[in-house]
Amino acid sequence: MTQDVTRAGSHVGASAEGAAAAQGAKGPDELRRQIEQTRHELGDTVEQLAGKMDVKGRARARADDLRDKAGAMTVQLRSSAAHAGRTGMRYRRPVLIAGAAVGAVVVVGTVMRRSMERCR
Repeated sequence: MTQDVTRAGSHVGASAEGAAAAQGAKGPDELRRQIEQTRHELGDTVEQLAGKMDVKGRARARADDLRDKAGAMTVQLRSSAAHAGRTGMRYRRPVLIAGAAVGAVVVVGTVMRRSMERCR
């Protein structure tokens, strides 16, 4: 097989040149460009596959994501609790009055029920 040496030091066989010519390569320079592009795409594919095989790394990344989400949720809940506390302080008197009224109704209802049970 006859081989040509490219400027980058890779070898291109005569049969590969013929196959590339059938696929639309316009000459040795175009063939070399296609080969480099194919090598680049193959490198990307291998890198993606290696990333998928790294279970430990993927688990760490997922744990980091969940930790970040939990931290954000904690901040949001604390903010909501602080806002609720401020709102409760603002309407404290009406809330206390309503609570006292509900408590009085419960107490009166319980006392009346017990007195009705004794009368029987």
